[in-house]
Amino acid sequence: MATREEELARLRSAIDEIDEEVLRLISRRAQHAQAIGEVKKSTGQLSFWNPEREAEVLQRVETSNPGPLSGKFLRRWYLELMSACLALEKPLRVAYLGPEGTYTHVAMLKYFGSSVEPLPEVSISEVFRKVECGEADFGVVPVENSTEGMISHTLDMFLSSPLSICGETLLRINHHLLCKETKLENVARVYSHPQPLAQCRRWLERHLPQAECVAASSNAEAVRVALKEERAAAIAGKHAAELYGMPILASHLEDEPNNTTRFWVLGNQQRKPTGQDKTSILSSSLDKPGALVRLLEPLAKHGLSMTKIESRPSKRGLWNYVFFLDIEGHMEDAVVAGAFEEMRKVSILFKVLGSYPRAQL
Repeated sequence: MATREEELARLRSAIDEIDEEVLRLISRRAQHAQAIGEVKKSTGQLSFWNPEREAEVLQRVETSNPGPLSGKFLRRWYLELMSACLALEKPLRVAYLGPEGTYTHVAMLKYFGSSVEPLPEVSISEVFRKVECGEADFGVVPVENSTEGMISHTLDMFLSSPLSICGETLLRINHHLLCKETKLENVARVYSHPQPLAQCRRWLERHLPQAECVAASSNAEAVRVALKEERAAAIAGKHAAELYGMPILASHLEDEPNNTTRFWVLGNQQRKPTGQDKTSILSSSLDKPGALVRLLEPLAKHGLSMTKIESRPSKRGLWNYVFFLDIEGHMEDAVVAGAFEEMRKVSILFKVLGSYPRAQL
């Protein structure tokens, strides 16, 4: 009978052989990705990223997973593998609301993987501009937080931008207190973006009533400032703590445990139907009694579910508003197209912002 040491040695040797085979297969996959890139170049194809194909692969990985590793883990692993393989064809240039270490940065990595050319921008409008002028292939911007609501600047940009929404991702937001101090009572100032400060209001009142709360342009900038000051702390994510080498003094500061932010992926392409899609539109109806009801009636008539409605000033006249709506379904679906045709008839402005797969946490 084999001893414990002999059995461990046998199992480890088997793992080594499997690792070598895995590496060979990964290399073969990368070589095929390179070959696909050459075919695309030879045919003059400009867009190397095929999100429908990527979604198909990720879905197959989860469905075919025999265990014991979780499907969620394999999905993340395969996303990074595909990201690296795509970079062999042509790295994607992705603009996002920076700097490095922001939650938008983390959302960008979650959606595209880490093998992209990241372009951190100082504002949401700069993200739009970089994609519009072709300096970036895609952009990632925050659009809604489950605690604080819609990001108005993102919505307002679509009033004039020609870009489409071609994807979305959800990020569970866990706020941490980053600080060089080792005791909460020694903290005199807390820096962060206004959104996290609002999302941690009750925690701050309870645990740091003596501290001054100071708004920063981003969570990452807050960390940079706090690193230079004595008795200063910053509210940011774990990624920022690791990136800037700032110790975490307290975790999970958010007042709402399910605090989640939704991000939109901006681009110049339209997504094909997947069967699990949503469509975002903006519309402005005539300023008459019952105008909003008439605008929404076609959705009920065609049996469509509206998952979001938000109003914003149109900036085209006093008390004139536009409505942003999320509808279940794809704009190429016959029932959705029929409803939109009727909505256009009672709108002075009607714009489909994009159809894209519904995101999951």
